[in-house]
Amino acid sequence: MALPKQLRLKGHRAFKYIHKNSKKYYGKFMDLRIAKSCPRILLSHKNYTFTDNFKLAISVSKKFSKKSVFRNKIRRMLHEDFLKNYKKEYNHVQSWVLVNLKNGNFFNYETELLREFHTLLFKTGLLK
Repeated sequence: MALPKQLRLKGHRAFKYIHKNSKKYYGKFMDLRIAKSCPRILLSHKNYTFTDNFKLAISVSKKFSKKSVFRNKIRRMLHEDFLKNYKKEYNHVQSWVLVNLKNGNFFNYETELLREFHTLLFKTGLLK
């Protein structure tokens, strides 16, 4: 299941904004950055609705795996897991979250990857 359009974060300006203005949470497998939303950045993408809502982006670099099939599988797995725990009342939170997976070989560590994803999200206080 893909991430709904209103939850998706895109555009290089949005990513630059998050890198510059975010609070960082570090884990063994991934880093999580959270920033207050800035809706005017998304206006260039003709996204006039859902601009103040919670948005999430998951970034998996080529250093993680050279094969895009595996990178997309990990990204889809994290999106699905997030949507299982996501509730509509969290949508009022005006934050943007960027998840960066660290480079390494995680072929057999999917459960640990999901566990760390949960702990970092709960540590931010966004999901309860």
